[in-house]
Amino acid sequence: MTNEVMVDVQNLVKRYGSITAVNGVAFQVNKGEIFGLLGPNGAGKTTTIEMLVCLRKPDEGTAVLAGFDVRKQVNKVKEVIGVQLQSTSLFELLKVDEILHLYASFYPTHVNINELIEDMLLTEKRKDRIKGLSGGQKQRLAIALALIHDPDIVFLDEPTTGLDPQARRTLWDIVLHLKERGKTVILSTHYMDEAHVLCDRIGIMDQGELIALDTPTNLVKKLQSSSTVEFHLSNPPEEEWFMSMEGVDEVSIKDTFVQLYTDDLQVALTSLIQASEQHQFKIKDLQTRLATLEDVFIHMTGRSIRES
Repeated sequence: MTNEVMVDVQNLVKRYGSITAVNGVAFQVNKGEIFGLLGPNGAGKTTTIEMLVCLRKPDEGTAVLAGFDVRKQVNKVKEVIGVQLQSTSLFELLKVDEILHLYASFYPTHVNINELIEDMLLTEKRKDRIKGLSGGQKQRLAIALALIHDPDIVFLDEPTTGLDPQARRTLWDIVLHLKERGKTVILSTHYMDEAHVLCDRIGIMDQGELIALDTPTNLVKKLQSSSTVEFHLSNPPEEEWFMSMEGVDEVSIKDTFVQLYTDDLQVALTSLIQASEQHQFKIKDLQTRLATLEDVFIHMTGRSIRES
C-alpha cells in the first residue's frame, strides 16, 4: 500500500426532500488499501457508494477518483472503477463465460477471461447458465464482471449479504487477493467480523454521518476496554449500579442482556460475582470475550448494529 490517494471525498451530501441521507462525509483512500464503510442498513453506505460511482449526483461536496471528478468527468471515472452493487441483475439465461465475453466487448481492453474465471473459482461453472448458480457463485460472477476491464478502484457493496459462512469466507479470500494485486477496494458491510478481517481502515457510518475513522485495531483500542462480560439478568438494576463495581469501565443494558466493558477482566468478574451473591442476583449465560468492532458501535451510538 502506498500513500498515493486514489479516492478523495470531501463534504459529500445527499438529500431526498427533507431527509439527509448522507451528511458531510469526508475520507481518503490510498492506493492498494481496502477501505471499509461500516454501519447498519440505512446508515448511508450505499448512497455514498452510488455517488462515488456516478449513479447519484451529490447535492454538495466533491469526490475525486484516480484524479477524476465524479461530477465533471463521469466517463473518465467509469473507466477506472469496477462496481459490484448490493443487488446485481444478471442475464439469467446466459452462461457464465457468455456474459463475461459480453461485458468484455463493452471495453477497449479487458483482462484474460479464462484467468478471471479461475480467480473467481468459477471454472467448473463456466458453461452453466446463470440461473442455476448459487448465491455465492452469483456474487463471485458479479465481482468478475466488475473486474473485466482491469479497474484501479473496485467497489463492493455488501458483497456477502445473505451468503452462508463458507461462501462468505471464499469471497473474503477473493477480496484479499485483489489487495495483493494492488487494487484499491472500497467495501461496505454491516458484518463486524468481515470488516475486521478485510479492512486496512474503517469508516463507521450512522444516520448519514461518518462518526469514526481508523484502523480496526485502533478503533477497538479507543474503547479503553479490552474485554466484555456478557450475561442475562431477569431484572437488571440501572447502569450506574454496575458502574460502581470495581473494574467496570462501561455498561450496556438491553432488556435482560447486560454487557460490562473492562480493561481488567479478573477484577470485574470478581466484583460481579461478589455483587450477585450479596444481592442474590441470578446470573444466566455468563461469558467473556475480547472487545470487537460491535462494541465500538455500541459505545458510539448506544445500540447494536444489528438492531439499528
